Amino acid sequence: MREKVAIVTGSSRGIGRGIVLALAEHAWSVVVNYRSNQAAAENTLQAAQFVGAKGIIVQGDVANKEDQVKLVEATLEHFERVDLLVNNAGIGPRVRVDMLEASEQSYDEVMATNLKGPFFLTQLVARKMVHLIEDGKVQSPKIVNIGSISAYTSSPARAEYCISKAGVGMMTALWADRLAEYGINVYEIRPGIIETDLTSVVKDKYDHLIQEEGITPIRRWGQPQDIGKAVVAIAEGLLPFSTGEVINVDGGFHLTRL
Repeated sequence: MREKVAIVTGSSRGIGRGIVLALAEHAWSVVVNYRSNQAAAENTLQAAQFVGAKGIIVQGDVANKEDQVKLVEATLEHFERVDLLVNNAGIGPRVRVDMLEASEQSYDEVMATNLKGPFFLTQLVARKMVHLIEDGKVQSPKIVNIGSISAYTSSPARAEYCISKAGVGMMTALWADRLAEYGINVYEIRPGIIETDLTSVVKDKYDHLIQEEGITPIRRWGQPQDIGKAVVAIAEGLLPFSTGEVINVDGGFHLTRL
């Protein structure tokens, strides 16, 4: 059987890279997508190839419709199939400001990347998946959306990000409902405080919150490979009777505690 193929958006660094490498270790072929950091994307692909995986790199902004089409067409041209879509690419506001001062420009930019782009990329990929199923080329393909604890945690200085991630939760439920008839299961993984380039600017703050105040019952930073392992569990079919499920990978942050 030919290797299964995964598209992972925003996978040159951070969580996306962790997902790619976890899939590569399980013999998945990978499509590494990046928006601007080509060197990082090449490094991620090389790391995947080092463990024996096949892969390609496709530049593209998930917020751009033409780039969405390019990403999917390149995947099908090279591999002739897609078994997994991981909507990982995401951005925060360029500047954190109180929501009383937030701009429409910042709101639109965050929403385009974090919600609108993934919605229509999912639509495009899902249509291809249905045809691949009907042609007998794939079985039980899956879609994973990478959300955030910001979906239910108020951060008034980055309201647009929180709203976008709350929307990802409903997007997951909607696609899970719509695609179940085709045997396409849809999941959301909701990361907590993950150690990446993006969180490096607040490392001291979260070091204190984690280690001294115990903001998470599991007192350590999350790592990109923690998210990667959760994606692998889904990709490998270990949750066949679940769809629309939210999987918290957050060290227990979501628990309500006294």
